[in-house]
Amino acid sequence: MSYTFDAEKAILTAKRFITGKLLETGLNGYVIGLSGGIDSALSAALAAAAVGPDKVFALLMPYKSSSESSIKDARELIDKLGVDHQLVDISPMIDAYYKNVDDSNRLRAGNKMARERMSILFDFAHKMGRLVLGTGNRTEICLGYTTWYGDSACSINPIGELYKTEVRRLAKILGVPAGILNKTPSADLWKGQTDEGEIGVTYEEIDRILIRIIDDGVTSMAELEKDGLNTVDISRVVSLVNRNAFKRHLPDIAPLGRKEIPREIEIEV
Repeated sequence: MSYTFDAEKAILTAKRFITGKLLETGLNGYVIGLSGGIDSALSAALAAAAVGPDKVFALLMPYKSSSESSIKDARELIDKLGVDHQLVDISPMIDAYYKNVDDSNRLRAGNKMARERMSILFDFAHKMGRLVLGTGNRTEICLGYTTWYGDSACSINPIGELYKTEVRRLAKILGVPAGILNKTPSADLWKGQTDEGEIGVTYEEIDRILIRIIDDGVTSMAELEKDGLNTVDISRVVSLVNRNAFKRHLPDIAPLGRKEIPREIEIEV
């Protein structure tokens, strides 16, 4: 049986999740990093709709080489949602560690920037008594196209079961500005960098492959090819899923035969 996606139900479920987790913790709201991209835009829009814009605080955290258009897009979303925000330039923190960011270290520096941003988000969350709202979609989680303990770290993630193409559908329904909806996905690590250019497969094709394999349970190459999927693309996607499996779990702990730590402990009176 093929997987079917209900956009309206997904929005309702995500909003209930966001509201429920906040009530469960008793904290004051959410902090989110806005990159000017569609994933963080959707998470912010869902949170503002779920708990109100007064309980969503946005942080813009550009590096000196970040695209000015991304900051502009993030500000447009902030104005549309009516959320409070602050800009924190991470250039001094990164430049204190790297003397220069160039072709020899740009990927390392990009990971450093992602972890710096998450460190700032958690610091603001602590100061404000809030949770950090995640922005990673299911496609990125499957492929490991995230920075471990960087953009993959958060308190809760309302869009982690949405594929990239589904994120676009929901963002359009929620009225995310066209400048964000229509831009080419990019981590904005360096000029001209795009997600699909790095991965080597379009998001539309990646999602088709992932849905057939993971959600529909089809693992026969012959059957996948009958669906019109490209063999090279399938192999590339499966390779990334398998290679980056470690990013989808907490670090492995050496097994010494102890019982698993329970989620909660109740002492009988």
